[in-house]
Amino acid sequence: MPCDPRHDILFEPVEIGPKTLRNRFYQVPHCTGFGIGKPYSQAHHRAMKAEGGWAAVCTEYAAVSLDSDEAPYAHIRVWDEGDRAHIGLMAEQAHAAGALAGIELFHSGAHGHNADSHLPTLAPSQIASDYNGFVPRAMTKADIRRVQADWVRAAELARDAGYDIVYAYGAHTYLLGQFLSPFYNQRSDEYGGSLVNRARFWLELLEMLDDAVGRDCAIAVRVAVDAGGAEAGIPLEEGLEFIRLADRHVHLWDVNIGSISEWSLDSGVSRFFQAGWQLEWTGQVRRATDKPIVGVGRLTNADQMAEIIRSGVWDVIGAARPSIADPFLPRKIEEGRLDEIRECIGCNQCIVKGDSHGHLGCTQNATAGEEYRRGWHPERFAPAENAGRDVLVVGAGPAGLECAIVLAKRGFQRVHVVSADREIGGLLRWVPRLPGLGEWGRLLDWRRIQLQKVRRQVELITCQRLTADDVRAYGAELVVVATGATWAGDGLNGVTRGPIPGADATLAHCLTPEQVMLEGKRPPGSRAVVYDCDGAYAGAGIAELLRAEGLDVTIVTPLERVAQSADDALEGPLLRQHLHDLGIRLVADHTVRRIAADGVEGTDVYGDPFELACDGVVLTTQRRSDDALFRELSDRPGDLEGVYAIGDCVAPRVIADAIWDGHRLGREIDSEDPATPLPWRRERTAVG
Repeated sequence: MPCDPRHDILFEPVEIGPKTLRNRFYQVPHCTGFGIGKPYSQAHHRAMKAEGGWAAVCTEYAAVSLDSDEAPYAHIRVWDEGDRAHIGLMAEQAHAAGALAGIELFHSGAHGHNADSHLPTLAPSQIASDYNGFVPRAMTKADIRRVQADWVRAAELARDAGYDIVYAYGAHTYLLGQFLSPFYNQRSDEYGGSLVNRARFWLELLEMLDDAVGRDCAIAVRVAVDAGGAEAGIPLEEGLEFIRLADRHVHLWDVNIGSISEWSLDSGVSRFFQAGWQLEWTGQVRRATDKPIVGVGRLTNADQMAEIIRSGVWDVIGAARPSIADPFLPRKIEEGRLDEIRECIGCNQCIVKGDSHGHLGCTQNATAGEEYRRGWHPERFAPAENAGRDVLVVGAGPAGLECAIVLAKRGFQRVHVVSADREIGGLLRWVPRLPGLGEWGRLLDWRRIQLQKVRRQVELITCQRLTADDVRAYGAELVVVATGATWAGDGLNGVTRGPIPGADATLAHCLTPEQVMLEGKRPPGSRAVVYDCDGAYAGAGIAELLRAEGLDVTIVTPLERVAQSADDALEGPLLRQHLHDLGIRLVADHTVRRIAADGVEGTDVYGDPFELACDGVVLTTQRRSDDALFRELSDRPGDLEGVYAIGDCVAPRVIADAIWDGHRLGREIDSEDPATPLPWRRERTAVG
């Protein structure tokens, strides 16, 4: 199907200085957990997007100086010729797929960690970082000249490595933004005070970069305009004036919002931010420049993208998370395959995995981060050597559906998915119904469409609960058990290592999330406690739901903070404020040790007792794997050639990992031992 004419504007070329973007799709810099230590993963991940139609692909932040060391966070370093060889792999592979390569050169300033270098951080003034609390060294003029020279040297190394776009990155209040912001810059010399003085460091650097590489590379500036929140941000009008001052040395303006302490606004979760929310502020940058502008906002809808371009506020559609969820988004729009786009759900698992855990992953796209180390391609699947076998998948949750789809794409002609439930989806039947999580329904929507495309190969049967005897008699040679997990109705938790006395989900005053969401049960009376040892979306979501229905709700958690697991996804502070504003009482560092019909009792973090009256309790303490079927089949497989468990049936985990597990088995079901994952290619440090 050809591209819809309404979307033709998205495929017009755009000139940025000496370079030309082949279309208006631009993968903005984003972190992956690869950094300089995993150059092949870096190259293959970005090259996949280039193959998928993105006109430019950019690195994550790349430090220009020794005292801008982000360890323990993975980042790129551009310090010497050895670094040039590592970063060159990405540029080479991007070019091979027809895209420009961009590198986000930066200095962290006050916000650096310098865990490797042991050097003090630098900043315009000696004011402790509001991000990590470290106290920096106030920069001398010699420091300013040295960092500017480091930046130019890094730009030259990047150009020589094949990069087409070099950044002077100052957004998220790193060093350049710190000089521009009166919050950080309290200098009294020519680099402080007035806007022109505060902009001087950045303006001098841009002129130097223009002279050094401006004829060979496009010079991009990533700058944040304040969204009216952070004291540390740059007021909008000052931001626009800076753009006017710097414009003659800039070929591309990459604009976003907020400071580093407001990253939760820039990479906002779908619970609180709709697609394109940044336009209210970034859309005003056109007032200050006629140069090409790229902006972001978790855009996945081609109509919305085209309208933004036609409006003139941006020239280029930027993306980080949508490009991870679907590296082939531009090509699918160009080919009219809109229903095949894996739309980002805004859960921020990519940030959790890339920044906190060290290797990129994605809930929607299981191949993200696996392009090099496992050789996975999101659109291509090798035929399976055992594709002639019949496969029975028991369970139609995220893992089971993913596995069945992959098996069909690998050539299996007889895949039977049997679900005990009337509706497919497993926990996706109810999680997207929690307040704010509606876009998580895209996970099931995309897989429904994929099932339609392979409907001749995959038979879907619902309302049928299979016993072990049923499975053995079914006639399939290979069995995949994807029966998921359920919340413990007895309060089993990892704090006390056992059930909670008095907890019993057969009683009216004790409920699990499934009982609330699928069975429609509610706590008796008007006062409810949600006891949450999980710290993720379930406890907070159930609490908000009950509060919206008029109940007096208290969240009690043994963790240091309510919804603690949401912090890595950048939504913890926002979520806690939201719950507080709704009138939900938040009680952290308290362990429930007994539940009665009229309340709960336990101890606080210091061991002091507490009691809390309520009419009912919802338990989000821990999930248990529903693995009885798998264990029985494993013990007595009969004539079955293989029995495998995937997803939460193996161990309860985040949805991204359950989907990944189903995908992995589908990819490796013809290996020697499919139950054991194949080893991945590691990027070892060279010795000698």
